[in-house]
Amino acid sequence: MKSEPSASCEFARSYTAAWCSQDPSSVAAHFSRDGSLTINGGAPAQGRAAIIEAARSFMTSLPDMQVVMDDIVISGDRATYHWTLISAGRGLRISGFEEWTISNDGLIARSLGHFDSEDYARQLNTTS
Repeated sequence: MKSEPSASCEFARSYTAAWCSQDPSSVAAHFSRDGSLTINGGAPAQGRAAIIEAARSFMTSLPDMQVVMDDIVISGDRATYHWTLISAGRGLRISGFEEWTISNDGLIARSLGHFDSEDYARQLNTTS
């Protein structure tokens, strides 16, 4: 992923499809074996098993969840992946981004995810 922008875009498209798949293990497959996913400064999900559970929690809460890749910005071994999450059934639309550090294996070593959690909660509460 580090060397070619087109490969980076393809990786990001594959990651997006994984989030839309309702298969949390396909999300975790984009992370290094000991990779981590941190959402809004919370405790990191460390390792693929923990990442599977983090992805599963979103997929269970939003079974019709679709993720759209808005942009990917690459700089060396880092990338910023911009996304929009949509759940038509819940009337939810929220945008955010992940700051990725890419490991030597070409997978995500660390992802720091950010979105407006107050807006997310507000939208979920008004559609429940």
